[in-house]
Amino acid sequence: MSGKASSDPSQVGLSGSGALSHVYIQHPPLRCNVPGTQGLYYDDGNKLLLAPSSDQVLSWKVSPSTQSDPPNSDFIGEGPVLSIRYSLDGKLIGIQRSNQEIQFINRESRETFSRRCRPDSESILGFFWTDCPSCDVLLIKTSGIDLLSYEPDLNTLRLVEAKRFSVSWYVYTHESRMVLLASGMQCTIFSGYQFSSGGIIRLPKFEMAMAKAEANHKPVLAAEDIHIVTVYGRVYCLQFDRVSMQLNVYRFYRDAVVQQGALPIYSSRIAVSVIDNVLLVHQVDAKVVIIYDVFLDCLSPISAPLPLLLRGSSVSGRQALQVEDNLTSAYGAMIYGDSWTFLVPDLICDIDNGLLWRICLDLEAIASSSSDVPSVLEFLQRRRSDPSKIKMLCLSIMRAIMLERRPISIITRAIDALVTSYAHLVKMENAFHGGDRSSKKSQNSGSQSANTSTIVSAESLDETMNRGKSIIKGAESETQQSTIRNLVNVNDNHAKKSTSKASLDSVSDSDGDANLDAMRSNSGESLDKYLSTDLLSSDAMQDVKKNTKHDYLKQSPIESEGLGCSSSRSDSCISNQQEPQITSVAISPDEMYHFVFQLVEEELGGDPAYLIADIVDSTKEKLRVHPNLYMMMIQMLARTNRYSELALFVTNKILEPSKEVALQLLEQGRQNFQIRKLGMDMLRQLSLHHDFVTVLLQDGYYLEALRYARKHKVITVRPSLFLEAAVAANNSQHLAAVLRMRS
Repeated sequence: MSGKASSDPSQVGLSGSGALSHVYIQHPPLRCNVPGTQGLYYDDGNKLLLAPSSDQVLSWKVSPSTQSDPPNSDFIGEGPVLSIRYSLDGKLIGIQRSNQEIQFINRESRETFSRRCRPDSESILGFFWTDCPSCDVLLIKTSGIDLLSYEPDLNTLRLVEAKRFSVSWYVYTHESRMVLLASGMQCTIFSGYQFSSGGIIRLPKFEMAMAKAEANHKPVLAAEDIHIVTVYGRVYCLQFDRVSMQLNVYRFYRDAVVQQGALPIYSSRIAVSVIDNVLLVHQVDAKVVIIYDVFLDCLSPISAPLPLLLRGSSVSGRQALQVEDNLTSAYGAMIYGDSWTFLVPDLICDIDNGLLWRICLDLEAIASSSSDVPSVLEFLQRRRSDPSKIKMLCLSIMRAIMLERRPISIITRAIDALVTSYAHLVKMENAFHGGDRSSKKSQNSGSQSANTSTIVSAESLDETMNRGKSIIKGAESETQQSTIRNLVNVNDNHAKKSTSKASLDSVSDSDGDANLDAMRSNSGESLDKYLSTDLLSSDAMQDVKKNTKHDYLKQSPIESEGLGCSSSRSDSCISNQQEPQITSVAISPDEMYHFVFQLVEEELGGDPAYLIADIVDSTKEKLRVHPNLYMMMIQMLARTNRYSELALFVTNKILEPSKEVALQLLEQGRQNFQIRKLGMDMLRQLSLHHDFVTVLLQDGYYLEALRYARKHKVITVRPSLFLEAAVAANNSQHLAAVLRMRS
């Protein structure tokens, strides 16, 4: 997918941002260039940027705010610093002084103690703190790993367990709690452990494949060629094969490590980042970024390679372009500089200049660069970084393609992406509420309540599809047949999709169903299946095990953890409209009506068949529909004198019966007796006896109204109305009949 982004920031729907870039870093960065410091270190367990000096360490908390507070300082004494990390509770500081010693300092008492290794047979490769119940510190040595527990009373570390095997180097990320230990002549044999709050998980030993180089030369895998990433809660390992110029993708399961493909590489130096579950592969030498969405294990890029840009504060128009030009001239030489270190998951540390940047996605530019609108909407519905902006972007895209009169097939797929997302949200909510009820009731009653859902059943879909097909036989004109065929195609497609979706639901977790949203939508046995097959990041496991489901359903707009990474392009597409209350990225039927159909109907004149087909498609999931949506359809059909089509829509229940629909039919039926009769019949079918009697009285049928009121025991209509209607008719016999019947 490729395209060009427009320079007009007001065209949010399909135009994007002013520069050709999907990924950017935003000015100003976090500045930590303090004179006298000796390098920068990142403590990913506590999200701290550390700068040690001669006898102390300065620490900055990596936070969303660009206005960073002054750094905190702690005494660490004199000596070299190879690495430094705070304990997860913040009480201790661990400092690797050499490859033989790690020093620990109690921040409160300033007492110190050290952990050393045997200098003749082993050396220390590194260490990290963990929230594992059985240990506090993991010490990585060339002879294996030591699991250590802190004893506060003795102010020392106790050896819990020692695992002995040869280790050449290791890679660890706190986000995944995963450590990979390399061994072998080519460093391609790996032992993997996950140390999380849920315990220790040991992966089976595995070997990474490497392409063969020249004869008598075997390439050796380096630590910088291995990247551990967490995407949609799943843990992956990316291995850069410099011979074949590929990035091999491995997915971790509890009992297996499976290679799931490879990504092409166009640079001898690469870096990897993850932003909002989007995988970014930086081609450092080429100075471009390629982005991937591995939601369904798809390894195709979602856009063309584009450069990483530097953007200023949130401004618009020519001022934004001028600011970007100034920043590019000032910092352009730093982009992908040799001093850049990429930190998990989305940070860049410029060690030479003492700067910390956060990488951001430009969702507007991504949306504008693809002509496959349905795929773009599906991609946006999977993002969680900025729900309010994502929702406004999706709504503006829907309005744009409708006003452009894109083919019905494209509109159908686009609406299906939004409806499916919202239906999934409703299904989750029903499942959670059903689970809550079942805990208070018996198992049988609980299961019945949990099965209650607003989603249409397969039988209902078949009935709707058959009704639509029967309409074609009765349609008289080509225009009518064209309009209704669109409806039938919608129902046909949805029925097929429902069947295929049901079959996919029975497949095991190996095909991408470890997405956190999908996991949260299951409970009980299904949840146990997810946790027993796919290896999840520690944060994802805690999310699933804790009852955070309602927090997800009621999430408020999420603030990105970036250093001022809000987009510099404002969404002005709904400036004169009241914005919907943002609770998630899913778009409700009410929002579709207010921010899409209502606005499109005002601008889209002429033949209403196109818009009606779009509206029908949006209601196919049988979710709660905004009442004004059906009334809009009635008004559009009546305004163009399409009464025969309107009658077919009513009799075949494409327009769902309701009081509002019935009253609208009565209003439009003033010019057509058949439509008015359909409205009366709908009131009677819905047992709205009071309204039925009132309409009969208004039409002058007071005797019929009186008979109906007596038959159905309607006592809410004032008797004086019957008498007034009889007197107005100036018929003494009818007046006497009314008096007798009311007595």
